[in-house]
Amino acid sequence: MALPDLSHLKGRENLIITMVCYGNICRSPMAAAVLHNKVAKIESPKILVDSAGTSHWHVGQGPNPPSKRTWERAGYKYEHVASQFNYSRLVSADLVLVMDGHNHQEVSKFVTSDEEEAKIYYLRQFDSTNPDSLEVPDPYSLPDSAFEEVLVMVERATDGLIEALLR
Repeated sequence: MALPDLSHLKGRENLIITMVCYGNICRSPMAAAVLHNKVAKIESPKILVDSAGTSHWHVGQGPNPPSKRTWERAGYKYEHVASQFNYSRLVSADLVLVMDGHNHQEVSKFVTSDEEEAKIYYLRQFDSTNPDSLEVPDPYSLPDSAFEEVLVMVERATDGLIEALLR
């Protein structure tokens, strides 16, 4: 499977990439942490990474402790406070990367144009190892090993995303 074509983003000075999961405490902040650290040294385009949840359950809270522990053990530094996805986030983002089908469905409810629809991808669409599923499973309340598996998926997909953005 070829990586999605992001050539329409070429030549921009700045890009905003929003990671989205359900509660914005496990998967999307981990994906934001990984991508934020990986793109920190890229000067053009300057890439701003944030994350949001489709639900309001954890707004204002920090990341789920096992999630933060997992990304920090891997060497990623990132501060996070949960927030909820909304229409203005869709409009301001250049890419909205969702973790699963439910997230895709919820984010798509905000779409009012083809241009907005074209911003939405599954994060794992950028995983060049051709994963069996486009979904990043939710590790919430599972053992640390589940968070570590999510980290591997996120690292592969963010590597592919960076490749797609810079080619």
